[in-house]
Amino acid sequence: MVLALLMCGAVVLLVLVGLFAFGVRRRLIQRSGGTFDCNLRWEVSEGEAAEPTGKGWAYGIARYNGDRIEWFRVFSYAPRPRRQLVRGAIDVLERRGPQGEEEQALLSDAVVLACAVGPARERVELALSEDALTGFLAWLEAAPPGQRVNVA
Repeated sequence: MVLALLMCGAVVLLVLVGLFAFGVRRRLIQRSGGTFDCNLRWEVSEGEAAEPTGKGWAYGIARYNGDRIEWFRVFSYAPRPRRQLVRGAIDVLERRGPQGEEEQALLSDAVVLACAVGPARERVELALSEDALTGFLAWLEAAPPGQRVNVA
């Protein structure tokens, strides 16, 4: 009986330590400022673009860092960003509201922004709030002189 209580206590302690670590990591990411909640769907195929589903979305935090946006998964312990988007390599393709199953997968006030990223022109979708979208588009358009920016 005592062993069972000790095991239960150890499991509860591990869960609490894990949750605390998530909170500390998020605080460290947000400490420098310029962060916003951002869902991300990477390498979206043409079929998924035409008929969006709720699959493939990952919840995260994005942070402005010079000419890059660093994207961190929320449910991860990794100290480094999972993805990086370089300002000069982002072309905004379209802006739309969540459709079908996406309404359950994304935050309630989300706007989906489809972009082509990098030299391979991979299709990436970002789901952000209206305020974060305004900041993102302003950041894109504020590129230094001579840089190519394509905002639809």
